[in-house]
Amino acid sequence: MKKIGITDTTLRDGHQSLWATRMRTEDMLPILRELDDAGYHSLEVWGGATFDVCLRFLGEDPWERLRLIKSEVKKTPLQMLLRGQSLVGYQHYPDDVVREFIQLSVKNGIDIIRIFDALNDVRNMVVPIQAAKEAGAHVQASVVYTISPVHTVEHYLETARELVKLGADSICIKDMAGLLTPLKAYKLVKLLKDELGVMIQLHTHYIGGMGTIAYVKAAEAGVDVIDTASVPLAFGASQPPVETVVRALGDYNFASDINIPHLFKIANYFEGIRKARGYERGITRISDMRVFEHQVPGGMISNLVSQLEEQKALNRIDEVLDEIPRVRAELGYPPLVTPTSQIVGTQAVLNVLSGERYKLVPGEVKAYVKGQYGKPPAEVDPLIQKKIIGDEIPLTERPADKLLPGLEKAENECAGLARSREDVLSYAVFPQVAKKFFLERQKGGSKSGVELKPANSKEDSKMNLKEIKELIKLLGETDIAEVNLESEGVKVSIKKGSAFSTSQTVAVPTMATVTAPAPVVAPAQVAPMAQGKVEIVSADTSAKTNFEYIKSPMVGTFYRTPAPDAPSFVELGQTVKLGQAVCIIEAMKLMNEIEAEVEGKVVEVLVENGQPVEFGQPLFAIEK
Repeated sequence: MKKIGITDTTLRDGHQSLWATRMRTEDMLPILRELDDAGYHSLEVWGGATFDVCLRFLGEDPWERLRLIKSEVKKTPLQMLLRGQSLVGYQHYPDDVVREFIQLSVKNGIDIIRIFDALNDVRNMVVPIQAAKEAGAHVQASVVYTISPVHTVEHYLETARELVKLGADSICIKDMAGLLTPLKAYKLVKLLKDELGVMIQLHTHYIGGMGTIAYVKAAEAGVDVIDTASVPLAFGASQPPVETVVRALGDYNFASDINIPHLFKIANYFEGIRKARGYERGITRISDMRVFEHQVPGGMISNLVSQLEEQKALNRIDEVLDEIPRVRAELGYPPLVTPTSQIVGTQAVLNVLSGERYKLVPGEVKAYVKGQYGKPPAEVDPLIQKKIIGDEIPLTERPADKLLPGLEKAENECAGLARSREDVLSYAVFPQVAKKFFLERQKGGSKSGVELKPANSKEDSKMNLKEIKELIKLLGETDIAEVNLESEGVKVSIKKGSAFSTSQTVAVPTMATVTAPAPVVAPAQVAPMAQGKVEIVSADTSAKTNFEYIKSPMVGTFYRTPAPDAPSFVELGQTVKLGQAVCIIEAMKLMNEIEAEVEGKVVEVLVENGQPVEFGQPLFAIEK
């Protein structure tokens, strides 16, 4: 009787697929010893989107999370997911950054590193594999599974052979969209087992409903390890539930060392977290069952829904799902796994929402077409390529060969903010996000950025102009009647049923200087929200009738520069031309260059660097 090892993905892919990666470290710590005692082959706890979300949304240090988990888990190996040369980010990083990131990952507690490249371009996995081997980790190299005219069984076998030659200790078949039917799972696992002579692990998602059956057939073919999640974070876009899989394997005489009653003790804990945080169970929607058409993977589904909700366009998800296969074919059939899932998915969203295909093209899409992510599986459509990059010739060498070393640059730019080498690596991977996190940490970790206080608060709550703008943006998410700037402060009238649950007026004291005759905030700076209306009372606006505005084409975060400490795209008084890049809107995990659709002189910048913006919100005032 063969024993099948099981990797638990609850603390990484499970909540990435269902909860947009929002599980907090404080929710993980109490159950770690139970997970350690369960008998798992490994616990996947880090990598993927967890790093980004810790810094960007949860106000947590991802390195500290890893150290805390390691301090509680003594017996079970800890595993992470690494995106090859992209590490835990959405672009390729220089080799020196890759090597040190991997060394620090192992130093802080990682035992097994699952490495993949979104394009199955083995060149992008050479340095990560070398670095992981040198750091002493078990290297599990992945073959990304998808369906297209060019993704054949021979392609997967040849890719896996190359990875074994590079030193991979095991091979993972990474089926991120749940596309493996039971028969194909059997054939592919058996082929790799027969040909390679290394441990084979299978990772799939339940999204198409076939995950559990595929695991049983893979066990019959000789698979060594499979991935599952605790039932409150299983099903739907996540992995099959461990409780079901263990019973099924037992009936087929494939034993595991996991005790089923112990699993339900763990499941009851996570069910409590799910209810306390208000998350839904994993369910298979009609759009999920279309996975064999659109091939959108588990983690991408939850993010796609979230992104469309942010853009106030969730009702157009079917249009986006129809557009994704078209974009994917035009871009050479990349597998839909991070970062190419974001590249294809975001371009599809922009094609649908803008009303014109490829009118808006994110920088990452341009980089992909230029070959900066590696070699596409098939040729990019020549007409689309010309529309995106003109006559530029794409790279043919390994993309990272064109990158300058990045560690020293990161050290210099975050000097005074970074407290450790780990901080430097956080900055090297996510400079804008990490810098904001470091600054918040210095201030004590305020997550909202603005704290509402009563008008008679004894505390010093004076606000400057930037803070007023932040307050308006924060309140833009509520059911607001209006905002007035008055001599005694900012009066915010909030309707019943809003997020603040009050119909009273909240007055926030401000500095007297904000009521100077000059306009405080441009009249059109804050766009009407879906739930209410925000009005900014300003001084004389008649002089602005000859202005035109460059507006945000999406919901996101506004940046005047392409990177920290870099010069701004445009400055006050500068003349802009049609099609000129004027700023970046970070949205849907990509940095989107916004181009001017009007010509003229920049007379006002209406948004602070790093601030959130709404669809249609004016960014720059242009004098015709």
